[in-house]
Amino acid sequence: MLRGRWIGMLLLCLVVAGVFAWLGQWQLERAIETDPPPAGATEQVRPLTDVVEPGQYLPEPLVGQRVETSGTWVEGDFLVVSSRFNDDVEGYWVTGQLRVADRTSIAVAIGWAPDREAADAAVERLAAEDDGSEVAISGRIISDEGPAVPPRTDPERMDRMSTAALLSRWSDTADLDVYRPYLASTTATAGLIDISSPAPEEQSPINWLNIFYAVEWAIFAGFAFYLWYRLAKDAWEREVEEFDEARSAETA
Repeated sequence: MLRGRWIGMLLLCLVVAGVFAWLGQWQLERAIETDPPPAGATEQVRPLTDVVEPGQYLPEPLVGQRVETSGTWVEGDFLVVSSRFNDDVEGYWVTGQLRVADRTSIAVAIGWAPDREAADAAVERLAAEDDGSEVAISGRIISDEGPAVPPRTDPERMDRMSTAALLSRWSDTADLDVYRPYLASTTATAGLIDISSPAPEEQSPINWLNIFYAVEWAIFAGFAFYLWYRLAKDAWEREVEEFDEARSAETA
């Protein structure tokens, strides 16, 4: 182990272990939230633009934040999303494209319906009542669920509240800025039922997954030294074995 080769290997292992230790410290720093949001922060109604910008992902502490905004409905873009549960009862959401600024829109879940007939009736009512005037919407901002492949028997069906999927069916989308999350309205209209959206559970200030990663990096750092020791020992044992074989050959 005192030979130059193995000392060089030890120095290399020190560098590797140092990198692993730095990564472990980096994970630990992110495992504990030093400035967690105060309790009940999601229940304070904030302007939409103060919470997230178009095209941005919604930060985790703000998922479920109550927000308010205003805009106009885009004609013909009231769409139905299936597999929506309201207090454990499956039904449908009626959604719309709300134009909150010039060439900027957000997907809004307007209300819940227990069956498809009621949802379709609400779509017709919304289209008939919409006169292009500005409406105020208050609700919870929620992360996009991501698109899903529709069943072959009903290619027009949407089972996920996905802004991307809705955008593909919206009209007037040229050069349009879109919010990635969607807004679940607190108060339903057009004969729909209010969407059940309780306050999100308070998040723990400790991220146990990051702590687990930090422990992993510490194990990797220790393994670097074990690997150096094991290689050096194997080389020593091989030399001893060769020496014994050479000595046996001389005495034979």
